[in-house]
Amino acid sequence: MPNAPGAPCREHFPEALRQRNEPAPTVTSNPKMIDPAKLFAARVPRYTSYPTAPHFHAGIGEADYRAWLAGLPPGEPISLYVHIPFCDTLCWFCGCNTTVVNTYSPVSGYFDLLMREMDMVAEALSPGHPVTHLHFGGGSPTLLSPQDFLHLNRHLRGLFAIAPGAEIAIEIDPRGFTGDMAQALAEAGVTRASIGVQDCDPAVQKAINRIQPQEVTEDAVRLLRDAGIHALNIDLIYGLPHQTVAGLERTIGTVLELGPDRLAIFGYAHVPHFKKHMALIPESTLPVTAERMDQAQAAEAMLIASGYVPIGIDHFAKPGDSLAIARRLGRLSRNFQGYTTDSAPALIGLGASSIGALPQGYVQNFADVPSWRSTILRGALPVAKGIALSGQDRARRAVIERLMCDREVDVDAVAKNYGLEPGTFDAALKNLEEFRRDGLVSICEGKITIPPHWKAATRLVCAMFDTYLDPRIHKHAVAA
Repeated sequence: MPNAPGAPCREHFPEALRQRNEPAPTVTSNPKMIDPAKLFAARVPRYTSYPTAPHFHAGIGEADYRAWLAGLPPGEPISLYVHIPFCDTLCWFCGCNTTVVNTYSPVSGYFDLLMREMDMVAEALSPGHPVTHLHFGGGSPTLLSPQDFLHLNRHLRGLFAIAPGAEIAIEIDPRGFTGDMAQALAEAGVTRASIGVQDCDPAVQKAINRIQPQEVTEDAVRLLRDAGIHALNIDLIYGLPHQTVAGLERTIGTVLELGPDRLAIFGYAHVPHFKKHMALIPESTLPVTAERMDQAQAAEAMLIASGYVPIGIDHFAKPGDSLAIARRLGRLSRNFQGYTTDSAPALIGLGASSIGALPQGYVQNFADVPSWRSTILRGALPVAKGIALSGQDRARRAVIERLMCDREVDVDAVAKNYGLEPGTFDAALKNLEEFRRDGLVSICEGKITIPPHWKAATRLVCAMFDTYLDPRIHKHAVAA
């Protein structure tokens, strides 16, 4: 669907402007231009997968997963994700699958069964798959003792071939992080650490039950670098209770002094109907949609001015970082850990609640540890649900991933690549007409482009291609 007659393609944002990250021109539109605050209050998925996890179902089980694993072509690269679902305190903003523990015994018992799951997965795989990416997530993976982490790493390396130059990443909670753990990570070959900060303001920290003095974060950074782990990411969140633009800018200024290679600045998703502990955060303390948008825009402006390259909708990286290079070359990918350089055709999840993404479809383990444990103890892979991909699913996934990564996609080319009929995406393009009229997208001969100054609309644009999404069911976070 081309632009309206007489309207030039991509009229609001020439390619040179996008590449230079220069300030956006003023958007001109009709007098009935949509209200941004109302628009971005819509609830849409984060699109770390397509179809998204709420549409996984119990019709996909262990037999399917075993067949999918065995069907991976020998020698094809894979990625591994290892989930450690434990923390020692509950952060009220957290949407992850995790359990608070007061003793180490639940972690130790989980650790033993995790190695059994690894054994079963390795046995089900056809041989000869180099692991090009390995990610430890949680929860708090560093809640493992240094000895157990090294034991887990040795067991994993005995089962899977870690490729030379593989990225091995881990999520870090700086609170309680020690020099012994930093040395264990280095010995295990960890190449990148992602450090949770969220916000440096004590009032915000108190409101989300995550007290983390700046010295704690600084000590973790120092210990990691002393151990030889220099590739660091820092995670921040906007839209938190009592958060302001000025306060977020102070937080960013503080963490920039640490010199991270990457920053992720996520919008807080307040979903107390899904995560009951979020009800401990009064909605009256949360910034409204317009304030969230102001925070996100201020954060981006500050980071770009500091030399960071915007990646997708919520990541930033130094120009020489592999993520920025992948973005520049059009090789950026997106998975359940966010934006990545990982191009392996299969991501295998290990641990409770973990999700695997294979060419045939998605599988998710039981989220609750007791069900996950009992399934492993009877010798079965702990698959709770999943979804098989149709040809339409694969094509729509490709469209959504390119929009999320590049803010640009040629839907006609995607349809052709996946053997679909011309006009497959005409309904979605028609639904985007109001966005086109108001300058949120440009559509030219099947090519969709989202300008930098409307980056926040990316998930809304993706939702037009989501045939599973029911807008009446509010399972997702607001768009802004």
